[in-house]
Amino acid sequence: MQDYLQNLLQQRQQAHLYRTRLVHDSPQTPVLTINGQQILNFCSNDYLGLANHPQLKIALQQGVEKYGVGSGASHLVNGHTQAHHDLEQQLAAFVGRERALIFSTGYMANIGIITGLLGRNDAIFLDKWDHASLVDAALLSRAKLYRYAHQNFAQLENHLATSKEIHKLIVTDGVFSMDGDLAFLPQLVELAEKYHAWLMVDDAHGLGVLGETGRGSVEYYQLNATDVPILMGTLGKAFGVAGAFVAGSELLIETLIQTARSYIYTTALPPALAVTLQTSLNLVSTETWRRQRLHTLIHYFCQQAKLKQLVITNSITPIQPIILGDAERAMRVSQQLLQQNILVTAIRPPTVPQGSARLRITLSAAHTESQIDYLLESLHKILNL
Repeated sequence: MQDYLQNLLQQRQQAHLYRTRLVHDSPQTPVLTINGQQILNFCSNDYLGLANHPQLKIALQQGVEKYGVGSGASHLVNGHTQAHHDLEQQLAAFVGRERALIFSTGYMANIGIITGLLGRNDAIFLDKWDHASLVDAALLSRAKLYRYAHQNFAQLENHLATSKEIHKLIVTDGVFSMDGDLAFLPQLVELAEKYHAWLMVDDAHGLGVLGETGRGSVEYYQLNATDVPILMGTLGKAFGVAGAFVAGSELLIETLIQTARSYIYTTALPPALAVTLQTSLNLVSTETWRRQRLHTLIHYFCQQAKLKQLVITNSITPIQPIILGDAERAMRVSQQLLQQNILVTAIRPPTVPQGSARLRITLSAAHTESQIDYLLESLHKILNL
C-alpha cells in the first residue's frame, strides 16, 4: 500500500496537480495572516463579508450558552432542536417554498436529495460543469446518468427525448462554481415541462448574491417554486457560516426526511450554528447594501481588468476566473502572486477540464477598490513578464 500511495502522489506532483493546504491564523476576511504575513485574500466564498460579522459572533456565543456545543444525535433521534426547526422555517420563507430541510454540508445535501429521490429505473441529466457532489450523487443513486455539454440544450433535449426511464431529473448549478456563469434556467424549465422531468437547482453560489432581494438565480430569472421544485442552497458562502438546505413542497421535504441517508444517518448540525444562521439570514435580508456593494466591485473589477487588457470571462458574479490553460503555469502565477502577498488559488484538473487551469478570483463586499487595483496591477506585471 505504501508503495502504491507514494507512486500516486509522485504522479500528481509531476503533473502539477498536487494539492497543499495553507494555514492561516485569522478570521475569514479580505486580509489573512499566514506565517505572520498579512496576505490579501481573493479566493474566499464569503461573498457578503459575513463570516466575521460581530452580530454572528454574538449569536454563536448565545447559541452555545443556550444549547451547548454538540447536538448529540441525528435529527431523527433527538438532535433536532427548536433552533434547527426555526431555521428551516425561515429558510423556506426566504426562498418562497413550503418547507426546507437542513443538512450539515452542501455535499451531503446533494447526496441526500438525489439518492433519496431516484433509483435504478430513473434518469439524471447533468451539465458537464455541474459540481462534483452532484456527479457523485448521481452515481450513488444508480440511476441512468446522461451528461450534456455545458449549456448545450439541444444535446440535453435529445437525451430527454430518447431516454426511457420512469422518472427524469434535470440537475444544474445555478451559478457554475469555476466559471461564474449562470445556468439558463428558463430554457431548463421549458425542457423539464416538455419532457415531464423534475428540475433541481444547486444555487450554492447564487443565493444571497443574485436577484433583487438575494433569493438567488431563481429570483434573477423571475421564476418560482413551480418552475424549480427542488432548490438546494449552502450556508457557508454568502451566509458566512456553515451547512446547507433543500427547499420545496411539503411532500418533497417529508419524503426526504424518510429517504435521504445523509440526513438520517448523521449527527445534526450544532444548534448554535442554527442560531447563528438565523441572524445571518436576517442580515442578508436587511443589509441590502452588502449585495449592492458586491455588484459595484464586480463591475469595477471587470472594467479595470479590461483596461489592463487582462483576458476575463463574461461572469456577472463574484467568481472571476483568469484562464491560463496549463496547470504548471497556473501554479506558477499563483505562487508569484503569493510572493506579492496576494492569495489566489490555482484551480487545475480534474476540478476543471484539461487545458483550462485557471486562477479563480472571488470578490467580497468587504474588499476595497484599492485592494482590487493592487491585485490587477500585480497580475498585469506577472502575466506580461
